[in-house]
Amino acid sequence: MEGTGHNGREPRPLRYVAAALILRGNEVLICQRKAGSPMGLKWEFPGGKIEAGESAEQALRRELDEELGIHASIGIRIAHLRHNYRNGGAVDLQFFAVHSFEGELVNRVFEGMRWSPLKDLPGYDFLAADRELIRDLAAGKLL
Repeated sequence: MEGTGHNGREPRPLRYVAAALILRGNEVLICQRKAGSPMGLKWEFPGGKIEAGESAEQALRRELDEELGIHASIGIRIAHLRHNYRNGGAVDLQFFAVHSFEGELVNRVFEGMRWSPLKDLPGYDFLAADRELIRDLAAGKLL
């Protein structure tokens, strides 16, 4: 049984994800997952999986085009964290600031999206992996 964890199950691969903090003054764009999808109706920042051969910035630029129809200028990395979900999955998350983009925001994949003041972020039901970042953003620690 090579390659399995001590409990005989296949170890879950670590997923590498890049996400955007699209900023407008003291507000940030937040997106709500579609009802019926995994972790449906939870709030998150737009972005997605980094594919093989892509940098985090390239992946994020592609994802923002696919999800929101914009061509974003990816700024500095604000945070890098790793989260282990209770189901055994794990995600490696990199968050980048986006201060400008070309094109109109179009909701292509989300239940909803809105601009939220940073201080109001803790009032939304975010994905567990984002919660520490949310607290820091709301406290004015990162931006």
